[in-house]
Parts: sequence; C-alpha cells; structure tokens
Amino acid sequence: MVTEFLGKQLSGPFTIPSGIVTTTPSIIQRVIDTMPEVGVITTKSIGFEPRPGYREPVYSQYAPGCFVNAVGLTNPGVEQAFRGLSELRVPEDRFLLVSIFGGSVAEFVAVAQRLAPVADGLELNLSCPHAKGYGMAMGQDPEMVREVVSAVCAAVDIPVIPKLTPNVDDITVIGRAALEGGAAALCAINTAGPGYTESHGHPVLSNGMGGMSGKGVLPITLKAIKSLRAITDLPIIGCGGLSSAADCRAAVDCGASILGIGSGLSGMDTPAVGRYFRSLASDLTEGTDLAEQQIRYDLDMAFTPYTVAANETVCEDISIITLDGDMDIQAGEYVFVWIPGIGEKPFSCLTHNPVRLAVINVGEFTEHCCNLKVGDAVYLRGPHGVAVTPPEDAHIVCVAGGTGLAAVYQIAEDFGSTAQPADIFVGARTANRLYFRDACDQVGRVTIATDDGSAGFEGRVSDALEAFLSTQTASALSRMVFYNCGPEAMIHASESVQRKYVANHQIFSAIDYLTKCGVGICGACAAPDGRRICVDGPFITQEADSQRINVGASPA
Repeated sequence: MVTEFLGKQLSGPFTIPSGIVTTTPSIIQRVIDTMPEVGVITTKSIGFEPRPGYREPVYSQYAPGCFVNAVGLTNPGVEQAFRGLSELRVPEDRFLLVSIFGGSVAEFVAVAQRLAPVADGLELNLSCPHAKGYGMAMGQDPEMVREVVSAVCAAVDIPVIPKLTPNVDDITVIGRAALEGGAAALCAINTAGPGYTESHGHPVLSNGMGGMSGKGVLPITLKAIKSLRAITDLPIIGCGGLSSAADCRAAVDCGASILGIGSGLSGMDTPAVGRYFRSLASDLTEGTDLAEQQIRYDLDMAFTPYTVAANETVCEDISIITLDGDMDIQAGEYVFVWIPGIGEKPFSCLTHNPVRLAVINVGEFTEHCCNLKVGDAVYLRGPHGVAVTPPEDAHIVCVAGGTGLAAVYQIAEDFGSTAQPADIFVGARTANRLYFRDACDQVGRVTIATDDGSAGFEGRVSDALEAFLSTQTASALSRMVFYNCGPEAMIHASESVQRKYVANHQIFSAIDYLTKCGVGICGACAAPDGRRICVDGPFITQEADSQRINVGASPA
C-alpha cells in the first residue's frame, strides 16, 4: 500500500506510536526489515539527559483492549540515541520520525538539532500526561506550543510534527498554535488522562496514575482528528484506540493520513505483529475486517493474591520463597511478582505446585523479597512468555547459574525421561550458594561446578560442559537441545562451547534484558536482534540472517 507523506512515497500507511514497541534501535531495525506496512517508523521520545523512568508496574489493563501506562519517559539521552539511530538502515520508502521532548524551549531545540541529521522528521512530545515537569502542561498552553514549534522549526530543516494532547477543552486551539508555529503535520492524540487503576485495594502503577490508551479512547481520537481536519489540509497522524480495519476507516473518514496502532499490539510476539499489519493492510485494500481477530482481547494482566508459606535462607543473599498456592505454568514461562508500594519483577517458578521462587538479593525489590515473612501477601500475574517445546526424542541439557536454575528445572522435569534423563549443569561461586540439589537429582543427572572447587568441578560451568560434550558421539550430539539461563557472561561462555558441537537451532538461552511490561509494549527487554524477550522468549535461539523466527518456542 503506497502512501504519500511529506514528500515521500511510503511502503505502508501505518505507524507504531512513540513509546510503543519501537523503543530501541534493534527493534526499529527489525520492524523496518520485516514490516513494510509500517511506513512511518516512530521512535520512543528522547530527551537531553538519560531518564530511568518509573519502577514497575508501568502498564496496567483495566478492561479488554484498554490500558493505563506510566513508563516515565525512559530514554538513553540524546547522545546515546544519536549513536543508535545513526546505525539504522532506513530505506527510501520509510519515514523515520524521531520523537523528542524537553522541559523547556531550549531543551527542545538542543535535542532537535542533535537528532535532526538522523531523522526524516521530528515529533514533538508536548503531551505526556504523567511525567512530572514535562509534557501535558506545556501542551495545554497554546502560546507555549507555538513557541516550541516555532523555535524547533527555526533550528532544523526537516518537518516538525507536534503530538497533541486530548486533555484540553478545544484541541483546535492547540492545533492552530502548532500550525502557526510552522508544523508540517499534526499527530493526534497522545494518551488521555491521567487515569488510575487498582488491584486488591492498591494502586497498580508505581507512579499511581498514567496515560489511558486502547479501545476506550477511540471516540476521543476520532473527535480530535475530525476537529483538526477542519482547520488544516496538512497530514494528520491519527493514533489512540485504533485496532481494527473499521477503526482505521473511521480515522481516515475523519481525516487521518497515517494510522497509528499502539496498545492494540499488546501481547503479540514479533511474528504476530508482522502478521497483524499484513492482515490490516489487506483489510483496507479488500474491504474486509479480519485483523481484529488477532488482537489479544484475551490478554490477562490480573493479579492473583498469594501468602508466603515459607522463606528459606540459602546463604546471605539467596532465599527460596514458597507461596501458599499453585499456578498452571508451562516449562519456559514466567510470572511477575508484585509487592504493592515496592514494585514488580519477573521470576521463573522453581516449582509451580506450590509456587516456589528463587531470589537473589541484587536491589531494593529483591531485598524486600528476601525479607518476606510467613503470612506476608504477594501478588502474581501470568504466566507470560512462550513455553518451550523440544522434540519428543530430544536429550535435554540444561545449564544454569544463580536463579537460572528456576527457569530450567521444570524443563528438565517435564522433558527428561527414564530412558533419557536430562543433564543439568549448575554453576556457582561456592558450594554454599547451591540450592535445590536433591530435587535436581530426582529429575536428571546433575553436574556441579564451583569457582573455588568447594563442590563438584573446580572452575566455570562452561568448562564442565565442554568436558562432557567432548566425549559425546555425533549421533548423541544431534539429539541434544540446550537451555541456558543465568548471568549473561555464563550464558555467552556456555553458548560458545555448545556451538563447537551443535547447530544454533539446538541452543536456547534466556537472558534478562530488563523485562518490564511482560506484554511486548515497552520494549525494555529488546534483544540485540530486535526480538522482545518478554513475548518472544524468554528462551530464544540465535537466528540465521535469512530466518528470523523463534525456533525453540511453540509455533506462532
């Protein structure tokens, strides 16, 4: 679907709005390479200085297809963003729209000047409804909007597109101010609100409130587009609540030139996002409405309450926490643990009946977990991720370090057999950091490696693994499937050994790339190849350049 936009002939009429999915260069490149329907590539909003954003939870569902988010303008800062965007390979039929924000006119100008050389256009985020000191207050003031737009337009020679807030009495007042400042196009709308969600009497978002998105804001979006079209003939990027072909047709009827799909992608893995955009493009061409069937209206982000039944100290910074209930979770999947007022983090379940978690104290949240008392309340959501599905005749080989044992134990238990027990390689700095030994012995053959030689093999677990693999026949190696989970350095060392003996498609690794939302929206867990670990993994295998698929997961 060729679409004309600001002097370019684009490959498709869609964009993914800022802050959704396309938040890192690796994901952006993957979308560019595999999804031609997304003609406008919009980045996450970038500011002058790095911002860590808010603690998790950052994303909450209040009804099917309806969400509230408060990520907090997380970004790497202008210099790192420039380096990452400079490496993108953007074809002529795409429009790279770099979203920027600032706390003042001067900040907007400084960020704009630095990023303009790597952009086709700049989106001005004038409307973030929850980030303190930025966004909505500025975007509600027509004089300030006019001043920011005018200053940025004077500083760069590429199109400037303000993103407008719906949280005003009359969006045309803000729209006219943006046009008077020199805007080449308009984007409507940013999230509405802020809104509030709660669960079990507690606010879900760590920020308390957040911007509302999804199906619930569609009528606001359509009204905004129609109102803005009445005052300008310039292009309008319409986003907010669009998910079906019917939504897109309505937006076009109201005056949208480019169609933004954001929250509707919640819960979709990367192949599913590609299929969805292909189907949506076909719907618009053929007059059908089939793409909406792919929207995850069944997405479950609800929290289930549990009580701590036991908290066993393994050593000074490792605890095994047992909860008072079970969870239906398949090998390879994970859950989010939420402690209201403290935060939320993803965990693999060491066991699922009852739920048992391995915790290493590495920060505020895990320290709180290690100090939980019997009877304390915690909340879980999930399971999330993709279950592993090795071949029936596979010889399972698990390699774990730290809390990685929790991720691979169920794999060994479910897919090992009496005829072919799983081999479990466990690495630790010293013997007192080992846990769950007896249980592992019941489900497989266990090899221990400790750095100091206090238990098992003296040295790295990857060295113990190589000693084992070097004795195996070609036939035996061909049936092996490896699952690695633990510290990144351990995983890379283990993969290096494994690749000497087996093909890439036999190796699956789970690395925590700062998983936050669990439903593929925030992009925090982007892998170097652009997959999102929370929905494409957590266990992924290295891809061949010509075959970007998750070979080790359940079929999409």
